[in-house]
Amino acid sequence: MERVVFDRLLEHCKDAGLVGAGGRQRTDSTHVISAVRDLNRLELAGESVRAALEALATAAPSWLAGRIDVAEFAERYGPRVDGWRMPSSQTKRDRLALVFGQDALALCSAAWAADTPGWIREIEAVGSLRQVLVQTYTIRSDARGRQVIRKRDADDGVPPGQRRLASPYDTDARWAAKGDDLFWMGYKVHLTETCGTFPEAEAEAEAEVGAGAGAGVQPNLITDVHTTDATVPDVKATAPIQRKLAGHGVKPAEHYLDSGYPSADLIPKAMKDGIRMVTPVLLDHSAQARAAEGFAKNAFTVNWKTRQVRCPAGKASSHWNPVKQHGSDAIVITFSVLTCRDCPFQKQCTTSQTGRRMLTLRPRELHENLARARAEQKTDTWKNKYALRSGVEGTINQALDLTGIRRARYRGLPKVRLQHAFSATALNVIRLDAYWTDNPLRRPRTSRLERLAYQLTA
Repeated sequence: MERVVFDRLLEHCKDAGLVGAGGRQRTDSTHVISAVRDLNRLELAGESVRAALEALATAAPSWLAGRIDVAEFAERYGPRVDGWRMPSSQTKRDRLALVFGQDALALCSAAWAADTPGWIREIEAVGSLRQVLVQTYTIRSDARGRQVIRKRDADDGVPPGQRRLASPYDTDARWAAKGDDLFWMGYKVHLTETCGTFPEAEAEAEAEVGAGAGAGVQPNLITDVHTTDATVPDVKATAPIQRKLAGHGVKPAEHYLDSGYPSADLIPKAMKDGIRMVTPVLLDHSAQARAAEGFAKNAFTVNWKTRQVRCPAGKASSHWNPVKQHGSDAIVITFSVLTCRDCPFQKQCTTSQTGRRMLTLRPRELHENLARARAEQKTDTWKNKYALRSGVEGTINQALDLTGIRRARYRGLPKVRLQHAFSATALNVIRLDAYWTDNPLRRPRTSRLERLAYQLTA
């Protein structure tokens, strides 16, 4: 239901001939900060106990008073956990983490006791507390059969980011990082828009104030808005976005994306579905390619018939092993230690402790497609064509400036999706207004001077 308004407007634009199948579209994403406070692991443990106590004090006060010392817990969890200063020493912080864990265990044990009404366990904050308890602590029995609780270390089974709760108040928000300087808790939104005009033409059209809708330049309209939690990589959003575009009858012939969206499997699959992805394919990630020194993958010759690879020194590989990696077919090529040990190019070829080179290739068709795509994207023709993608960054900025899309106004993924659907709808309304009344690519703003001139000439 959250997309009804957006989809209805999109359908109207289709009927008006402003959008449709074929043509060009471009997609980009930006991070979205959640509407709850950032909590570290210690604060999360304590605040989860507090959230469960608050919910139980409202829904089941008599049951709660019969299971805990209300006065003691009220002293510890009355104020928000980030409302008082945390202990400065690590020893005291570890002791406080143990107290939080013991209180969480006591509450969960009471909630899941045999004589506890089942609806107690269905309270969202109680379920969240149990999940935080599992992801933050380990519980074992000692020699006397007593339960011993201990905080998990980073390498002690802490769940991956996509499963790990970040707040008891927004169970869909997640921590994520991008690059070395961006670390946030929340979501990610992908905007897709039509783009029949190159950035230089957009700038010229914007400068021509009086061009009007009759100039023949179609407006760039948003055709899809896709919101996920922050941990979902861009490549996982590519296929769902293209499926939705096809389902609404606005499937593009060319889809412009940055390097985070493609994969060796997605590019040919999209082509079979009638979508050509104009995007930089991922380059060789070997240590040699990253350092621009030594022999990268393209320095090796692959003989698919004999299932062997020859290195730059002319030596043949010793093993050819088809494997599954992350659910996809791959081939691991291994050279013999005896072959590599006496090679004069060994230091240029491998830094492994075993002293031999290993390569990971995709199946033949995918490998050759990637090789052609990597060669093509180095040409000036491809670079000039790909310049069209950069215009979507202006759409992201417009969404930030006009709708505040980077900050979630609500808690939970369904409501954040609703917010983003409304934001995308608002941008389309603004762009349609600008297209019908002034200039399709001009910034939809009116200065005070322009309003005065209109009043004087009206």
